Amino acid sequence: MSVYTVKVEDSTEAAGEMPSAGPVYRCIYAKDALMELPPGYDSPWDFFSESVKRNPKNPALGRREIIDGKAGGYSWISYQDAYNSAIKIASAIRTRSVNPGDRCGIYGPNSPEWIISMEACNSNGITYVPLYDTLGANAVEYIINHAEISLVFVQQNKIPSIISCVPNCSSNLKTIVSFGNISESQRKEAKEHGVDCFSWEEFASMGSLEDELPAKCKTDICTIMYTSGTTGEPKGVILTNAAFMSEVLSMHQLLVETDKPGTEEDVYFSFLPLAHIFDQIIETYCIYSGSSIGFWQADIRYLIEDLLVLKPTIFCGVPRVYDRIYTGIMAKILAGGTVRKALFDFAYNYKLRNLEKGIQQDKSAPLLDKLVFDKIKQGFGGRVRLMLSGAAPLPKHVEEFLRVTCCTVLSQGYGLTESCGGCFTSIANVYSMVGTVGVPMTTIEARLESVPEMGYDALSSVPRGEICLRGSTLFSGYHKREDLTNDVLVNGWFHTGDIGEWQADGAMKIIDRKKNIFKLSQGEYVAVENIESTYSRCPVVTAIFNKFLVVSQIWVYGNSFESFLVAVVVPDRTAIEEWAAKNNESGDYESLCKNSNVRKYVLDELNSEAKNNKLRGFEMLKAVHLEPVPFDFERDLITPTFKLKRQQLLKYYKDCVDRLYDEVKASKK
Repeated sequence: MSVYTVKVEDSTEAAGEMPSAGPVYRCIYAKDALMELPPGYDSPWDFFSESVKRNPKNPALGRREIIDGKAGGYSWISYQDAYNSAIKIASAIRTRSVNPGDRCGIYGPNSPEWIISMEACNSNGITYVPLYDTLGANAVEYIINHAEISLVFVQQNKIPSIISCVPNCSSNLKTIVSFGNISESQRKEAKEHGVDCFSWEEFASMGSLEDELPAKCKTDICTIMYTSGTTGEPKGVILTNAAFMSEVLSMHQLLVETDKPGTEEDVYFSFLPLAHIFDQIIETYCIYSGSSIGFWQADIRYLIEDLLVLKPTIFCGVPRVYDRIYTGIMAKILAGGTVRKALFDFAYNYKLRNLEKGIQQDKSAPLLDKLVFDKIKQGFGGRVRLMLSGAAPLPKHVEEFLRVTCCTVLSQGYGLTESCGGCFTSIANVYSMVGTVGVPMTTIEARLESVPEMGYDALSSVPRGEICLRGSTLFSGYHKREDLTNDVLVNGWFHTGDIGEWQADGAMKIIDRKKNIFKLSQGEYVAVENIESTYSRCPVVTAIFNKFLVVSQIWVYGNSFESFLVAVVVPDRTAIEEWAAKNNESGDYESLCKNSNVRKYVLDELNSEAKNNKLRGFEMLKAVHLEPVPFDFERDLITPTFKLKRQQLLKYYKDCVDRLYDEVKASKK
């Protein structure tokens, strides 16, 4: 078996409070040294301006034309036109006394204006701060004040949300620029608090194409990206120009080494949020490559239609997107009848065996690709040559299915905002990496650090431990939060909080999370996210589909004063109503959630799932509270990325939790 990493430092034994750590590894494509930023690159603006010089007439940014209320084909602006727009917007920014090193916000879904605003900031040496499209007004208000944002670019329908913040942000915020138009009443309301509003066209007209751009430096802050925390306020991740550019160039290097790099012939489908680092890096790579970026309509109902009209060559998704695609395709296959299913299974297994032998994707079953799998390829527009997955580990069965059926190279990676996106990536056409997140990027060194309290030993024959990173694409710290920075950056190593396991070929497999561990009164440690993941597979647990996210509605709780676990569950309505009908229990959904027999049924089903998955005795649930209302933003129970906010859940359900513990203890007397 080929090995795709090299050891560059030996392991270290535990010393004092510092746990042992395994050897340090690099990717084989950086075996002699980590990739360095070439001379002449000072800002991501250099990527954009170089592409303009190479391909001024190439389509850069596109959206679907709306004709008589209906979306037609894609309409494009060229690289030269996008450049001119960015230059004029940049010039207009300077007229508002926003100078290099100051901060501008960008708020709204993906669009040409989002990219132009970003590039305008890059050209000026101004730090741009994405505002999450899914965040409520309070979080937006917090970020504007915390980052001291003086100018914000806003999608037209988000203007009311921004204006509602103005009374509490006016000491910082002075200018609002709409991606579209702005009403007179909105101008008046903002002006009462000293904030000026402009439409996109008005603001652009204030700029000039003749202004000289300020000098920029690699060490300047490119962006501050706020990540939603499960406790407390969002954290502002500081990323420099050097880190951002190095991440983009590392992606390019790996594609050159292992597949085919991006070119001006490529077309990318932009639908993953630009407010997150994953899509920002991918779109900046497309700009670096001179590729075309087509934007979706920001309406989930038309996502597939947009995809089919655009016919992209590069497609990026997250595991929940791919899981929904897999589920949909499998449902159609099963509905196609016995003969078609048998033909599909034959073709699938034949191609899978060839991939497992190491045969490249396009040579593993070309005839079957045309006869059997072409319809699946056409479901992505028919031209996708590169498919990427990030943000979280892709389930092995889904990755295998996509590699076999989509007739394209699939590479999955792993990264965090703090690592400027991908820090690990699987290598194209190396089938042994299925089920892993691959090897370190060429800017990153990685090691595992033992976690004794969880039984993970980085020095064992199968090394397991917390993934720690070192390299040129790491963040510079959390904005105004040195305390939080020092918690995760220790002796030059960034501690990710994810538990990994090195594989024989040098790839990393994510197996657990270090965070959200608590100890029960008998001394047993509980990794609660892992347990919740198991329980969430049970059909009695509601799974909410929100855009691209499947949100399982179960919260497991325990603490060091109690010896067992309890949970709050939003039960699946159909599951409990069907059970009630079969068991002569009456009432609507809400009343069934209060029914003790229904509670026992749900508890038994959950613990049956736990036993099937070999959870240990102390990881079983002793009691559940059934909640008819899904966890939501309005009650501050989940983050914008749909993670559970555990402290807020405990505060909200404190009485329920206390009652559950009392019930269990009373039953034992």
